[in-house]
Amino acid sequence: MAVYLDHAATTPMLPVARDAMIDALDVVGNSSSIHSAGQNARRMLEEAREAIAGSLGCDPIEVVFTSGGTESVNLAIKGMFWARSAAGAGRRILVPRGEHHATIDTVEWLERTEGAIVEWLPTDELGRVSLEATESALSAHHDVALVTTLMASNEVGTIQPVEGVVRLATRAGVPVHADAIGAYRHLPIDFSSSGLTALSVSAHKIGGPLGIGALVVSRTAAIEPLIHGGGQQRKVRSGTQDVPAAVAFSAAARHPTMPLTGLRDRLIAGVQSAVPSAVLRGDPIDRLDNNAHFTFPGCEGDSLLYLLDAAGVCVSTGSACQAGIPEASHVLLAMGLTEAEARGALRMTLGVASTDADVDTLLSALPAAYDRAVRAGLSTRVSAL
Repeated sequence: MAVYLDHAATTPMLPVARDAMIDALDVVGNSSSIHSAGQNARRMLEEAREAIAGSLGCDPIEVVFTSGGTESVNLAIKGMFWARSAAGAGRRILVPRGEHHATIDTVEWLERTEGAIVEWLPTDELGRVSLEATESALSAHHDVALVTTLMASNEVGTIQPVEGVVRLATRAGVPVHADAIGAYRHLPIDFSSSGLTALSVSAHKIGGPLGIGALVVSRTAAIEPLIHGGGQQRKVRSGTQDVPAAVAFSAAARHPTMPLTGLRDRLIAGVQSAVPSAVLRGDPIDRLDNNAHFTFPGCEGDSLLYLLDAAGVCVSTGSACQAGIPEASHVLLAMGLTEAEARGALRMTLGVASTDADVDTLLSALPAAYDRAVRAGLSTRVSAL
């Protein structure tokens, strides 16, 4: 059985979540129906919402279930943009470079089709957004509809200064959305005291099922829906709600967590020992407790990934690939790396079931895999005519 070190992409369902979902699948009833079967389903749904709200430090009514993290991000950014621009607040969106593509593709779509003005905020060499640039942009423009930012980099693991961003934006009267999909259950989240207007999370990152996430929306927020028809969730999102998935999500949200910092640090030290030329990317201290991200000089991250996969170890590059041509990570380029440096990236992420033996297997396979990847070298990129 392969060693799985790609938990940031998705982590296996916890047994308690799987069992809860299986039990809930036997329940018949639409949670919007008024008969007893429907009301039983409604009770289960609202109990799940309460548990998830407790894990996020918000009120249950503020939890809007979605199909996953990508929809949560889309609903937050598009919905807030439409509401704010309709109210005359402006059409500018402040976005740090190095965001997840759920955010990048959303704001670029708004730019192309809705007249949004996207202002990209720089990040430093550790992948952290610049508070100075954020303050400058907020001071220079009075047409900012919203600010969106990661809570922590899904790629290099750097924890972002969300509190500082919120402080600056609040002073300017601008709402903030945080993508906490990679940070959920790895960092403490207290929405009620955060000053955020909206926050996105996803179940499958914490041991819940695929296909369900949540957008936490402040009671006072103005947000236009993406989906119409029924208005089941505060008229922010319509559609019959998936009770079994919500129940499983809540079981994962209630499950105790243990810091993975010790195993992460052992992994980082082991990689640095096994391949001394490897460079740790992201903040070496203020990073997610499950993230180890390195660049390996002189090779393609894809080559290294395939070789490790053949050795029974699953990891990630974090880079995009279009038409079979390796592309440098936009996150690493925003941090100031060259394209050659950025193309040698590898991300290893831990989960609750990760063990010392998993790390040992990776470290045993890594030197030979790296040597072979270096011999293969960097691929020649040919531009399409």
